Amino acid sequence: MSWLSDLDDEDEFDDLFDESDVRVRPNPKANRPRTKRRPAHEDAVIGRVLGVDRGRYRVLIGEDGPDEHEVTAARARELRRTPIVTGDRARVVGDVSGDEGTLGRIVGLEERTSLLRRSADDTDQVERVIVANADQMLLVVAAADPPPRPRLVDRYLVAALDAGIRPLMVVTKTDLADPEEFLAHVDGLDDLRVFRSAFGAMPIDEIGEALVGHSTVFVGHSGVGKSTLVNALVPDADRATGHVNEVTGRGRHTSSSTVSLRCRRGGRSGWVIDTPGVRSFGLGHVDPANVLSAYPDLDDVARECPRGCTHLEDAPDCALDDAAREGRILPSRLDSLRRLLETFAAREEW
Repeated sequence: MSWLSDLDDEDEFDDLFDESDVRVRPNPKANRPRTKRRPAHEDAVIGRVLGVDRGRYRVLIGEDGPDEHEVTAARARELRRTPIVTGDRARVVGDVSGDEGTLGRIVGLEERTSLLRRSADDTDQVERVIVANADQMLLVVAAADPPPRPRLVDRYLVAALDAGIRPLMVVTKTDLADPEEFLAHVDGLDDLRVFRSAFGAMPIDEIGEALVGHSTVFVGHSGVGKSTLVNALVPDADRATGHVNEVTGRGRHTSSSTVSLRCRRGGRSGWVIDTPGVRSFGLGHVDPANVLSAYPDLDDVARECPRGCTHLEDAPDCALDDAAREGRILPSRLDSLRRLLETFAAREEW
């Protein structure tokens, strides 16, 4: 006989399947289901990223206002794959008082007006973002000790023009060597303003006037005097300076991080963005079609070339060859352009 027959009445049968008093274990992590919807953060404040140190960002809030102050912020989880760099305009929530021990949170970035990037080498199309929202690049080159590197200069200029950033140049140590031969290499560049600097005769006021009202990224080979120039323009910058190795002729890396520093001139100011010195500057991220924009003098002549001309040394009927033979363009400029174009051609084959 079934065990159900042992129940005394119908009520006992119904009680057997009654679940009204069942206890459900709560979600140990949250009482609400997860959602992909993110908060709007309408209370976020906008600040300028001045630098980053071990995952913590220095952000300037209330720039140029009566309540201007710095806060320390961390990156929100949803931005873990988004590069946040010096010069970014960041949206910050949380504690933005700037008091000691407080920590805000960066939850978004404003649209960038420019991005200066480089790759590890010319075959690497993975870009490294150096700085955001700069509108000028000040390229620091030494006339000697170490000697100028025209190919590296070309790469900086191509990267700047590809990013829509106006290039400037400072030639340091002109008391050690005459820079005219090197400067002939960049004569064809339109609107490239060049400053000459020597020991005891650094044109600080002239350079400073060119920086006010702008956000200027400083770049250059190690040992050219970039940090010395930054310290002269921004007296409280305290950027480390070094020397050139007498055996290798190479400069020692002194600036190890990218930081934004305010440069004041009278009642006006601008931003100096100091970057670590480099010995190479890959252009794997640059479109080869944009390379000619760094050589306006050659670009004008290249319009005479046949359709589809690669402008390489073996290109048939290339107008650049005729212009070089006739003395209308510098052979060194053409050689520099072709070196870059050959690099991109090799990248495509690779």
